[in-house]
Amino acid sequence: MIITNEPFLEAELSDVIRLFDGADAPELTHRTEYDGARFCNVFTLDGRETVFENEARAGGALEYKRLCKRYAKLGLYRVLSAYYGKELPWGALTGIRPTRLAYAERERGRDFVPLFRDMGVSEENIALVGRVLEGQTGIYERREGNADLFLSLPFCPSKCVYCSFITAPIAATRKYMPEYLTALERETAALPPFENLRSVYIGGGTPFALGADELERVLKAVAGVRNNDCEYTVEAGRPDVFTDEKLALCKRYGVTRICINAQSFSDRTLERIGRKHTAEQVREAFRMAKPYGFTVNCDLIAGLTGESLSEFKASVDEAIALAPENVTVHTLCLKKGSKLKEEVSALAEGELSEMIAYSRKALSAAGYEPYYLYRQKYMAGAHENVGWTKPGYASVYNIDIMEESADNPAAGANAISKKVFATEGRIERLGSPKDIPTYLGKVDELVRKKRELFGT
Repeated sequence: MIITNEPFLEAELSDVIRLFDGADAPELTHRTEYDGARFCNVFTLDGRETVFENEARAGGALEYKRLCKRYAKLGLYRVLSAYYGKELPWGALTGIRPTRLAYAERERGRDFVPLFRDMGVSEENIALVGRVLEGQTGIYERREGNADLFLSLPFCPSKCVYCSFITAPIAATRKYMPEYLTALERETAALPPFENLRSVYIGGGTPFALGADELERVLKAVAGVRNNDCEYTVEAGRPDVFTDEKLALCKRYGVTRICINAQSFSDRTLERIGRKHTAEQVREAFRMAKPYGFTVNCDLIAGLTGESLSEFKASVDEAIALAPENVTVHTLCLKKGSKLKEEVSALAEGELSEMIAYSRKALSAAGYEPYYLYRQKYMAGAHENVGWTKPGYASVYNIDIMEESADNPAAGANAISKKVFATEGRIERLGSPKDIPTYLGKVDELVRKKRELFGT
């Protein structure tokens, strides 16, 4: 809990407290003062007052708010870092997109490194950001008319303990499937013609949890609006729902990429997190997909409950041996709405830093480069998620979505459409209801609002 004299700072400062898990967070008071030339931030913790002063650059109200947030967060981070006796890998940065901040500095004609150092970011993570920006060369661009299409299929064979998505075991949601697919077709058909469609992504949930005939309806809906040979991803998902029929359907409809979400190659871990498949089934999914020539992404999660450092290292080594073009290394996140969140209040960092360090070292040695990254609230150890790619296989969709550099028309429950006004420096969002029955009851309204948002 923090009390501050600037109400707009409450959420920002609470996010800094959350970086330290906040399990035994002290009571804090804060005030900020500004005289036109400098910011003065005063923190009181356990009766002790700490003062930080920072020079300010001239600017209007927006510049004042931006710098006020930055210096207040940095001051609070320093206070809490001393209180808890530890430093965090991303320092005082609380945003989910560190690379966007780096791009913003470049757009102002400045190197991002000094700012990141001032904010307490580790040298390893500063270097990681630089590598990610390099990995986006030739793909990243901010231009009016660029778009990436997303379709949501919130159906899974079972629900993992860490999952906060609206998905439920498909046995409980299949009754909605016919009406849901009709709604998805309506939403997709109502989208405007694309000036420059850069990618399509069908995500979940687990899209391959659908039957082949159901999946084909979704692929046909995309075929009706896809007007070029852009990148096309189906997040196939868990290996226990892979079939040759579904893989062949994807190939026939022009899908270029699939995701095999292993999460771990430890059978013990898979059982613990609620997966109904084995590591051998993950390997079999790779074997099944190989003849179709898809670019493949494999997901892993560092910090899964009870998983040891040696088990995680083995999973990284196994993923590398299977040679997917992309490997995404997530850090376990304690998300609201997940079973894990109900069972524990905080995640122990344990060997997590060593897991992250090993994944970076091993993937780099195997020829992978980081090309996108993002962070989340309630993430164990205040770490990050990183997408790694072999040269020439970076995902356009992942880059555009993480950097919010293109329009993102989206259809389905819990889908968030975004309209990027690049020249104005703003983004408008339109979210669909998370709950499937509620979504189905609002399809007409969503179609109308999306037409207004995208100007049709």
